[in-house]
Amino acid sequence: MFDRLALLLLLALVLSPLVGPACAQDDFYKGKTITIVVGFSPGGGYDVNARAVARHIGKHIPGNPTVIVQNMPGAGSLTSVRYLDATAPKDGTVVTIFNPGLVTQSVVEPEKVNVDFRKVSWVGIITPDFRVCYGFGPNGVKTWADMMGRKEFILGSTAKGAGNYINGATLKHVFNAPVRQILGFPGSAEQRIAIERGELDGDCGSFSSIPQAWINENKAHSFVRFTESKPPEIPESAVFINTFATTQEQIQLLNVLNAADQIGRPFIMSKQVPAERLTVLQNAFNATMKDPAFLADMEKQQLPVHPLRGEEAEAVVAQLANVPPTVLAKARAIYE
Repeated sequence: MFDRLALLLLLALVLSPLVGPACAQDDFYKGKTITIVVGFSPGGGYDVNARAVARHIGKHIPGNPTVIVQNMPGAGSLTSVRYLDATAPKDGTVVTIFNPGLVTQSVVEPEKVNVDFRKVSWVGIITPDFRVCYGFGPNGVKTWADMMGRKEFILGSTAKGAGNYINGATLKHVFNAPVRQILGFPGSAEQRIAIERGELDGDCGSFSSIPQAWINENKAHSFVRFTESKPPEIPESAVFINTFATTQEQIQLLNVLNAADQIGRPFIMSKQVPAERLTVLQNAFNATMKDPAFLADMEKQQLPVHPLRGEEAEAVVAQLANVPPTVLAKARAIYE
């Protein structure tokens, strides 16, 4: 009897370190509130995605905490990123979704975005930003060779630094494409009107932002894409841009310019959050991306879901740290 009791006590001592952390996490999140901070005002794409995650992720977190959304616009979402290591709690109850273009800008223009994104914790990504360039109308550009053979391929944008400006500038500066960009449009709605009027030849941007009617009526002809992976909805005619590179330097430059597209819709936390709580939220995020209720919610809103794990985002960011200075200088010229 004594031996059996001693054996049970020994097993309890051995197993307690394994059981303890899990129980601690259950106890920690129970009754807590997790805040998803959105770096933009309400109603935009980042806000809509954050609210969809907030509606479903709580049931995948031990203790089933309440999950709310807080909007914190400022400096193109940089304010929300800096908040994580400034005054936000570091206990695993604050997550931020932000514009991933800041990651590229932090490498190309560190004086403007002084953040080392290798020093944040990556929770996960709902979807890359699958960006394409397309020609419009029956006589519009339909292939890469078609574009390169034109006298001009006229695009519009709000200003330098905007996503579609960077995409168009990439065609022009990396490949000497005959791109001419007209700046000063208030937004994408005005650009679409100009495209329909024939004032612009097409656009570059998220495939999901192309009006569905243009796709259904074969008016928009996607001929190049900026991410290697391709979801089923993007046509085969949209060829991966790296395919047209002829030098290693071109490939390195493209990888810098397009890094943000790979990590679209990212959720991050402070690196000061305990590792075990980061793991809890990473697992919950991954489970949410497979949750039928979440997927139905996103489908209803016509929002794409092509998730990446936090570790995959970290790998993309790590690659940017090893880019040669000569390549960064050329990327900087495109941003300027």
